[in-house]
Amino acid sequence: MYEVIFLWALALVYLLFAVIQDLKTREIANWLTFSLVIFSLLFRLFYSLFEKDGFSFFFQGLIGFVIFFILGNLFYYAKIFAGGDAKLMIGLGAILPISANFYSNIYNFITFLLIFLFSGFAYILVISIILCIRNFKPFKREFTNQVVKNRKIVLILNSLAGFMLLLGLAHFYFLIAGGLTFFILYIYLFSKSIDETCMVRKIQSIHLREGDWLYSDVKIGNYTIKSTWDGLSKQDISKIRGKYKEIKIRQGIPFSPNFLISFIIFVLMTIFNFSLWNSFR
Repeated sequence: MYEVIFLWALALVYLLFAVIQDLKTREIANWLTFSLVIFSLLFRLFYSLFEKDGFSFFFQGLIGFVIFFILGNLFYYAKIFAGGDAKLMIGLGAILPISANFYSNIYNFITFLLIFLFSGFAYILVISIILCIRNFKPFKREFTNQVVKNRKIVLILNSLAGFMLLLGLAHFYFLIAGGLTFFILYIYLFSKSIDETCMVRKIQSIHLREGDWLYSDVKIGNYTIKSTWDGLSKQDISKIRGKYKEIKIRQGIPFSPNFLISFIIFVLMTIFNFSLWNSFR
């Protein structure tokens, strides 16, 4: 059990540093996430040299790393994660396997991912509400603009949701479906409004960093720098600095705190032997 406690402590320290760095600079350094993988796997290998069960502790960590490497890249290319978040998830893949049994570790992976998704939604919602309150007037204007801009979709989905709510008088499932339709529609409009009013800022081009997201395409002579998910390259930044003193960029909500929150919940559930699956029975 001491080996597991060491890995948990290592992950907590790294996650804490990642959160501090992310909140201060809006990026997570590669050395932080890469060294987490290296240290955790080296510890597993060293521990396995003196373990009676052979190298299962090391191999399970390696399997976790591979699985979360695939997941991290899927989330990144699906434009759910930024690069630093994807690498942080990959790092946790080498930490989470705490059993010598492959299927027990798969259970742990799924448990962590479910915690991560639920806490992530709550985290984003709370931060968005705080941003909404702080910037209520511009948010209100943008929300109205979003409703007008998407009026056809709003009308169709509102009508559909209203119809399903009426059918809900006959069957409860229609009531749930109607409520979910309303919720998804207005959470989308809410998030778009937050994105346009609270996540866009103008900064001096001298302060641009590699990976920053442009708010919109920037034209420099005959060359256009596209606003892409991969963000700005060093060459892009050099060209922008030669033309513009200020530029608009889009910032996301730092997501690293959710990694820390989710991992702490996962550790506490493991310590107190709380099964997520039994709670749904």
